[in-house]
Amino acid sequence: MTDEALYFTAPETVERRSVTIGPPDADELLVDTRVSAISAGTELLVYRDETPSGIPVDETIDALDGEFSYPLRYGYAASGVVREVGREVDESWLGRTVFSFVPHQTRFRTDPESVVPLPDGMDPETGSMLPSVETATNIVLDAAPRLGERVVVLGAGTIGLCVTEVLSSFPLGDLVVVDPIDHRRELAREMGAHRTETPETITEATDDADLVVEISGQPSALDDAIDVVGYDGRIVVGSWYGSKRAPIDLGGRFHRDRIDIVSSQVSTIAPELRGRWDRDRRTDAALDRLTRIDADALVTDRVPFERAAEAYELLDVSPESTVQVVLEY
Repeated sequence: MTDEALYFTAPETVERRSVTIGPPDADELLVDTRVSAISAGTELLVYRDETPSGIPVDETIDALDGEFSYPLRYGYAASGVVREVGREVDESWLGRTVFSFVPHQTRFRTDPESVVPLPDGMDPETGSMLPSVETATNIVLDAAPRLGERVVVLGAGTIGLCVTEVLSSFPLGDLVVVDPIDHRRELAREMGAHRTETPETITEATDDADLVVEISGQPSALDDAIDVVGYDGRIVVGSWYGSKRAPIDLGGRFHRDRIDIVSSQVSTIAPELRGRWDRDRRTDAALDRLTRIDADALVTDRVPFERAAEAYELLDVSPESTVQVVLEY
């Protein structure tokens, strides 16, 4: 059987290339990919050549241990069905639906410890959303929302909507989601936002938030975050901006109002939480939230793997028409 993997080969260029997967080693699984989700944030940075040079892709994921340079096999949200097992692997794995942090490709080999078995009844498409929900879970852990707080979420892409859903389970005083796209604001309300605003109206509607989560992917949104957060407020940045730059006004309220800005990155757990939290516990929490999220409402485009280039062009040219794009195999 001929297998294929997706490679980023140059700016705004992806192509499918033949790869040899082979049978599983004695301690491995062989998985047929059914669905893989495209990250409209990180993967578009790679697609547009907006990633910083000289940094590793992700040192915590074996399949992504290289650097950001072309050609690059990338992606980290694949779900599929176990097709074969090695002789040392329990045969109960056969036929199970699993998730793994591997690039976009038709099949993959991995050890059982590197996959997440999906709950009974969860389909591969929903399973491919696990990284988004885990990222949202990590952001909320870092944000530590408190009873009655006024919270603003900047950005209602996939991650922002997942953050909204997780935050909606807290007894907040107000939960406001900001996005310029009507459809995304509507989804935010369905995910539990108390109200929504556009970037043009948010500074008039809110100016004393306790907590702002910046997840728009646009560094200029940090100015909006500073404008709407109150004295001694917190800004948690879940966006990765890559090499994008924007001038930020740190000479006004930011300094006088003692505003905290902290980063949230899913590859690690905050040091102050590691006494009680590890990756397994966070994954379990994310899986639990995933069973509560209407993943089908977030998936706007399903594209055959053979037409993957069209999926990236869609995200690049018409992002306002999409939320979550997935590849089907």
